[in-house]
Amino acid sequence: MADERKDLDRDIRTDAPDRNPDPITKAPGSHPVGTGVGAAAAGAAGAAIGSVIPGAGTVIGGAVGAVVGAVAGGLAGKGVAEAINPTEEDEYWSNEYRNRPYYRPGTEYDEYAPAYRHGYTAASQYQGKSWDEMETNLERDWDNSRGNSNMDWDRARQPARDAWDRASTRMASMNQPGQGSNIDNTTGNRP
Repeated sequence: MADERKDLDRDIRTDAPDRNPDPITKAPGSHPVGTGVGAAAAGAAGAAIGSVIPGAGTVIGGAVGAVVGAVAGGLAGKGVAEAINPTEEDEYWSNEYRNRPYYRPGTEYDEYAPAYRHGYTAASQYQGKSWDEMETNLERDWDNSRGNSNMDWDRARQPARDAWDRASTRMASMNQPGQGSNIDNTTGNRP
């Protein structure tokens, strides 16, 4: 049985490495970061709302509010995260990075990839916020996100901003009636 499981896991990884499988169900399209961010935010909100009424009901209301809020927020967070598919973003930027004005000839995509990932992940995490509001946070967190990239923040800022703009545009269009996920591969207002 264990050998069958290993074979299944290997087949999933090698046959469809871009499917982003759920770690538990192996269903394609898992977005644990978005689901977690949504669950945490809505769980806190639900707990606060459930705790408004004073008395013994406060504890119970807060607990129920947290659970209901976390479930609803997790689903909402998964929806937002699905608008920003990391596999799709990585593919887009790996084909586009050489066309950007900040590209330095001879620099491989692996050097830029962490900056793009940092930008689109932050745009998803801070949905509704502007780049100007959040840039200080992105700069502060860059050293933890950079991986093996040799870029300092001054150099990573432009690709991160490009990815932020593209992700923000995609998420905003997801909120427009009738738009769904039929979004072309544009980068917003960046050159």
